[in-house]
Amino acid sequence: MTSTASDKRSDKKQTAAGKAVDTYLIRRLYFFLAPYKWHLLLALLLTLSVAFLGPLRPYLTQIAVDDYIAKGDAVGLGRIMLLFLGILLLETMVLIGNTYLMRWIGQGALYRLRNAVFEKIQSLHVQFFDKNPIGRLITRSTSDIEALNELLSTGVVNIIGDLFRIIFIIGFMLSMSWELSLVSLSVLPILVYATFWFKARVRVAFLNVRDQIARLHSFVQEHIGGMSIVQLYGRETKEKEKFEEINKDHTNAHIKTIFYFALFWPAVEVIASLAMALVIWYGSAQALAGQVTFGVLLAFIQYVRQFFVPIRDLSEKFNTLQSALASSERIFGVLDTKDEIPEPEHPGVPARKEGHIRFENVSFRYNADEEEVLKETDFEVKPGEIVAIVGATGAGKTTIINLLLRFYDVTAGRISIDGIDIRDMNQSTLRSYFGLVLQDNLLFAGTVMDNITLGNSNISRERVVHASKLMQADRFISKLPGGYMHRIAERGTSLSMGQRQLICFVRALVYDPTILILDEATSNVDSDTEYLVSKALDTIMKGRTSVVIAHRISTIQHADKILVMHKGRIRETGTHRELVTRTDGIYRRLYELQYRDQIKPVSR
Repeated sequence: MTSTASDKRSDKKQTAAGKAVDTYLIRRLYFFLAPYKWHLLLALLLTLSVAFLGPLRPYLTQIAVDDYIAKGDAVGLGRIMLLFLGILLLETMVLIGNTYLMRWIGQGALYRLRNAVFEKIQSLHVQFFDKNPIGRLITRSTSDIEALNELLSTGVVNIIGDLFRIIFIIGFMLSMSWELSLVSLSVLPILVYATFWFKARVRVAFLNVRDQIARLHSFVQEHIGGMSIVQLYGRETKEKEKFEEINKDHTNAHIKTIFYFALFWPAVEVIASLAMALVIWYGSAQALAGQVTFGVLLAFIQYVRQFFVPIRDLSEKFNTLQSALASSERIFGVLDTKDEIPEPEHPGVPARKEGHIRFENVSFRYNADEEEVLKETDFEVKPGEIVAIVGATGAGKTTIINLLLRFYDVTAGRISIDGIDIRDMNQSTLRSYFGLVLQDNLLFAGTVMDNITLGNSNISRERVVHASKLMQADRFISKLPGGYMHRIAERGTSLSMGQRQLICFVRALVYDPTILILDEATSNVDSDTEYLVSKALDTIMKGRTSVVIAHRISTIQHADKILVMHKGRIRETGTHRELVTRTDGIYRRLYELQYRDQIKPVSR
């Protein structure tokens, strides 16, 4: 087999595969249009009406010329003109109504699609976000969905309307003169070839455009978020060069699509002009020979003009369609992402919430090809007990929290709460146990009250104020303009690190968690505030199971039990007093290296 034949067969396979994908994507997009199926039917009827009324006008022109103007019938000509104007007015009214209806349907479908994508993103496991840049997900949720606007608003229905307009035009032409019809349509093979050539190349080009847009968004989002680091280390010039390279690839991808359209649209214009020339040449000869009337020739000239209008429209809609399908592939890629943290078929529910935690021979690795970060870990936290976890960076402390909250599933072993394997609990039930305060506090744009309650209407203002006073946060909140209704900027940047952390403490407290988790939670507050918070925590932790990750001895020295992590294993267990007296222990070394200047040595 020659290479040319092989290439042709490959192209055919790709074309067939592309058609199958397109059909599949359109079927899936219809799901979001399904609630509007009767509106769509009405829009389709209106579109078909417009598709028929347009070609009717040249037909009336032929009647006016041959039956009335040629015979000098002014009264008949007046009637046909009134009919012509009536049809034109009706076509305009139907077009206005149909345009509004289709746009309304499209926005409703986009509304459902945006909700579905955002809901899916919120439900995905944490590991998904480890592997997918935030900028790419923003692209999926915004510009990729907006790229479907034209398709869902006018695309498919108008494509059907354009196809029927072509059919109606051909029907009227054949009814007048089959010979002139064949002459007019003789250019179709050239047009069909140009269309398929265009389609094969522009689809690939649009896929590349969407890839480059996502790449651009990811870079911009990442660097705006890290702008302080870029400026601190004088990386502006270097990052600008990186951006220019990405931006150039993005621009080149768009230029490639422009190139194909720059070839295709003029080609359609040339083909249309060729068809017009053939009609005038052949039709004039027929008219001079008396085989067709002047009215028929005039109507055919109008039909040829009309015939290529939907052809051009179809090429533009094909542009819209390819862009939309390229975007929909990426959107459905997110919607089809399999959740690696599945919900149990028959979830277990504890008889009562006590906060009894057990890790039984738990091992875990983040990726299959990586070393285990947690190895055969066994420990127990009894209800109401305060357990602290310490260790060097990378020892596995935060991994324990991630597994306990089931952000990831264990590679081996079992984690249970109140006697039930957490994999056998609904995630909503499991996470209702916890209150969490992290070192990297996160606030949302909105009021202080919204950030504390997270929109939970069951949490009263009085409860929020009481929790704020317990956590020493009311002192600064009450001084803010508007107090608890003060609006804070995105990520809480209008507040200090300590103030943001205190709000996160209050947030955890108002939900009255059975298990309180603090991951370096006091690292961003000053010493005075830490002292006040520590006193408040003593009260809050009483009778509540607490897991504390910390480096500061002041936050863990009164823990009931301290777990010392080293290279993914628990190396030591005991109270602060027990561990610090082990002269050769890891905890003792950490104490001597980091905390000797903060706390007096414990007497033995």
